[in-house]
Amino acid sequence: MTRRRKSRSNGRKHSDEPSKVSSLVTETETPLQRAQKYKNEGNVYFKTEKYNEAIAEYTKAIDICPKENKDELAIFYQNRAAAYEQLKKYSFVKADCTKALELNPKYIKALLRRARVLEQTGDLEAALKDMTTACIYEEFSNPISPVKMEIILKKLVKQHAYENWASKKLFMPNKLSIECYITSYSTDPVFSKLRCPENIPEFFKKPLQALEDTKYDDVIPLCTEIIESPEFNSLPSTKLEVLLLRATFYILLGKFEPAFQDLECILNIEYAADDVKINALLKTADLHLEFMNLDMAFMNFELAISINPHCSDIYYRRGRNNVTFIYMHMGELNKAKYDFEKALEYDPNFSMACIQKCYTDYRIAMLNKDVRLVEAAVRTFEKVLEKYTNLPKCIFCYQYYRKIMSETQQYQKAHIYFTKIIKKHPENTSMSLVYLQRAFLQFDWSDYSDEAMVYLKKAIELDEKCSSAYDMLGIIEIKRGNIEEAIRLFDKALVYCRTLKELISLYYSRDAAKVILNVKNQLGEAI
Repeated sequence: MTRRRKSRSNGRKHSDEPSKVSSLVTETETPLQRAQKYKNEGNVYFKTEKYNEAIAEYTKAIDICPKENKDELAIFYQNRAAAYEQLKKYSFVKADCTKALELNPKYIKALLRRARVLEQTGDLEAALKDMTTACIYEEFSNPISPVKMEIILKKLVKQHAYENWASKKLFMPNKLSIECYITSYSTDPVFSKLRCPENIPEFFKKPLQALEDTKYDDVIPLCTEIIESPEFNSLPSTKLEVLLLRATFYILLGKFEPAFQDLECILNIEYAADDVKINALLKTADLHLEFMNLDMAFMNFELAISINPHCSDIYYRRGRNNVTFIYMHMGELNKAKYDFEKALEYDPNFSMACIQKCYTDYRIAMLNKDVRLVEAAVRTFEKVLEKYTNLPKCIFCYQYYRKIMSETQQYQKAHIYFTKIIKKHPENTSMSLVYLQRAFLQFDWSDYSDEAMVYLKKAIELDEKCSSAYDMLGIIEIKRGNIEEAIRLFDKALVYCRTLKELISLYYSRDAAKVILNVKNQLGEAI
């Protein structure tokens, strides 16, 4: 009996020994080791999706970890951020990632996590900065990171572009652009009235006089004054031309919604003259194409043909839009060529149709890789250059000629032709676009920035609103490493650009430049 009791007593005494040993081990652990244990327990909870428990363990690790162990402490913060992210507590995620990066600025996981959360919460600029920094630290070795960076950049660009577009102050394009637009119609019922001023109704004289005097900013207010007058409804059917003129200048101004409304009003009136209705259909088609509504656009072309199948404007505009929006990509350029030929059949003097038809012939030859046809197309186009040397028609010629010469690498020959036209109109403000095309040719030719800059600056001297020139100057400054100057130039271009598409392109250049600058400043080194 005694032995049994003693044995039990020994057993009890023996069972106490591990407890003392365990306590001794715990007491001999460093704070960092204890912090690592808490982290490991947090990891177990994290894997079993017990995120609150994981957070509690990571917090213990953070609290007990010595401040001098920066790398380990950064890991604890990053792990806790991961748990917070699973609970969608994004402000805590950002705070913990930021703390981790203060401790270890090159902590890729923390940068990527904070970038992801910043993107989810809409702070795209900060997200892009983090993602770019991560890419640089990774030396672009991770193929996924640059893809994510590009995705964020595109989101930011769209955000900036749409915000700008919603509040953008719109202004009329320059005189040249409006003259080019007028030239692009062979038989516009309103523009043609200027050729016979004696037939202009009294009520329509003021807006048309403003058009004649190139006082383009006055056209919309003068048309509105007539439309809103009490006697408008009692005016003859030619009053619809006032609506058409206002719609036209709304389009030029970039106010597409009121343009749609005026054009729809014309199309809903039965007594509208055929030429007015056709012109309204064509301009409505252009608006649909602006928003990539191709089916509606081509339905309008068909409706116009049903009214007058011999109207050259219908075929020209359909062919032009075919080249721009569809057939260039589908390789069905022959359909566009057919339209330009029809336009010339019904109006042999239609200069714009002639220019487009010759350029389309060249594109077909290039598509077929037929050297003989390409050479013939180039010769034909050079005859067009000799034919249309006056403004604004020559602007279109040189825009296409530059593309042809760059593709066929006939730069010296192109230079000779550009020199001729510049000498013919040396200081005409309308030549800004020719100087712009000459700069593009220089880029394609030798990428010699100094010479290209001379042409770009001349384009701006002639037209301070030449947004494309500011854009190209910005690109040159990027190549030279002058990021701040590039951003200033892109911002200038943003003021003068006229379409949402241009805004998106410019914001892409500007926002990418700002990322480079921000990261460069942050890292204190050349990027």
